Amino acid sequence: MLQRIAQRQAATAYPPALQGDRSARARFALVVLAVTLVLTMALALQVGAFDAPTLRILMAWAGLDDGQGLAAVDRIVILSIRLPRVIMGAMVGAALAVSGAVMQGLFRNPLADPGIVGVSAGASLGAVAIIVLGGTVLAPYAELTGANALPFAAFLGGLASTYILYSIATRERRTSVATMLLAGIALGAFALAMTGLLIFVADDLQLRQISFWSLGSLAGATWEKVVSVIPIILPALAASAYLARGLNALAFGEAAAVHMGIPLQTVKNTAIFAIAAATGAAVAVSGGIGFVGIIVPHVLRLLIGPDHRYLLPASALLGAVFLLLADCVSRTIVPPAELPIGIVTAAIGAPFFLWILLRRRGIIDL
Repeated sequence: MLQRIAQRQAATAYPPALQGDRSARARFALVVLAVTLVLTMALALQVGAFDAPTLRILMAWAGLDDGQGLAAVDRIVILSIRLPRVIMGAMVGAALAVSGAVMQGLFRNPLADPGIVGVSAGASLGAVAIIVLGGTVLAPYAELTGANALPFAAFLGGLASTYILYSIATRERRTSVATMLLAGIALGAFALAMTGLLIFVADDLQLRQISFWSLGSLAGATWEKVVSVIPIILPALAASAYLARGLNALAFGEAAAVHMGIPLQTVKNTAIFAIAAATGAAVAVSGGIGFVGIIVPHVLRLLIGPDHRYLLPASALLGAVFLLLADCVSRTIVPPAELPIGIVTAAIGAPFFLWILLRRRGIIDL
């Protein structure tokens, strides 16, 4: 009886084109996306204002060098500048896409995004605070953290906003998703107000830093930043394997999920903190990059269906590919200058978001 009810609810929750078993297609898509990611990373190593012989460096790593050797400048460009940028871009794209997919499963709404609950706004407030106050009120913190002051401040801001949000939404060990959504909107508005106040008192140099950082960029990628976010992003992505079954059950409603034996509160807690960790770390090292968490999961639902066992790993792969391609565009569209990557993702994501809205209202059929 419960299974029949769940099937009827699933039929109304998703368009008819998404029904049926798409496991074979999803597994094939994972293989294709993995290969595409490898090729995209190779392309991202090659693309740029400086023509570095990526192929020769890869041959040297494999012991197949032709004996000509590699110039020192080539090694610096590839190993010290582009490689950390590519790895960080892949991690940030995967983190934002998986966070979006998890949040959409948690809220049972394909338009949900990590920015909607104030995590991104809290991280941005932490970053702007260290830019404006790092030489005065927050000078001891800036001296203690050194070159990592900005990413750590952004991560702490995202973590603090998540803790406040979770405290408001949780009563008697039960977390209300509706309360969390409303509190997140209010918390995000407050964080944006505080950010605006800091921008008002900032000088010209600080304003330029804030403006470039808020639009998002991978230009500041270093091995130190890559190492600092790996212990945060990778465990958050690994938690998605645990969340898949619970998010699938939540698609039928909370009552049905409980009857299926899902530890609902544990799933909610894990999802909330995984989203906070992944989004906070991503915003900390790359700034504000929007729409990745909406575009990637929605495209994959159309292609492979809503099963989170495949949707979450596919989101990680496609999110990494999407952000690396957007970074390639940002590096080459106005050479030798570099366009902030947030502008590229917004130029793609805003029309796509409007298309989703129009499609859900039945105005367009495509």
